[in-house]
Amino acid sequence: MTERVLCVLHQGHSVTGQVGVALRQLGVQVQTVRPLIGQRLPRDLQRFDGLIVFGGPMSANDDHLPGLRLEMQLIERFLRADRPIWGICLGAQLMARVLGGRVYEHPESQVEIGWYPLRPIGAGRSIFRGLTHVYQWHREGFDCPPGAERLAVGVPGALFHEQAYRVGHHAIATQFHPEMHPKMMRRWLGRAGHMLELPGALCEPAHRQGINRYYPKQAQWLKRTLAHWLRG
Repeated sequence: MTERVLCVLHQGHSVTGQVGVALRQLGVQVQTVRPLIGQRLPRDLQRFDGLIVFGGPMSANDDHLPGLRLEMQLIERFLRADRPIWGICLGAQLMARVLGGRVYEHPESQVEIGWYPLRPIGAGRSIFRGLTHVYQWHREGFDCPPGAERLAVGVPGALFHEQAYRVGHHAIATQFHPEMHPKMMRRWLGRAGHMLELPGALCEPAHRQGINRYYPKQAQWLKRTLAHWLRG
């Protein structure tokens, strides 16, 4: 039977990027939904073998947004059932809130935008094997939530310490963006290039240089890890 993954996106123009590419290469059917623009969640969630909640420009603390409340309820359902779920950036922050963790801005309004080094710890040394730098685009971070297993942190002196955690057997959260591919990066730089002026953001040449230096490893890692995540 063909596996299905439900992907939650947050803007009308948002796409699944390299995550969608890798899932389809693995023979997985991908269905997208955008609750924040009024799209209804599928009624029968049991027919999905996994859930991926992507990033977005809004804050995980935007409790006035009904769509985010629906997403947190959806995340809670998958967590309680210990079913495969992956939170990416905003998705990781929403998952942290569901688990009782804190989501916050850097105290000096610093951001991580560009390629930054990753330091796997514990079981993360196996999960993130081969990754040295990952693509970030965020202005908020999270505390590792109660009951979660820390998988990766920033290197000493990093602007945001927490980078990845795991809950149960099938839930993973990453602050970085494994779905990024070159076309997506060019689109982000075009739509939100002004954010490179924020403190902590890397310059545009550093973004483009990372495509050659770090993106191939990130894409290879993503496909391998998605297969393990989805199929146990």
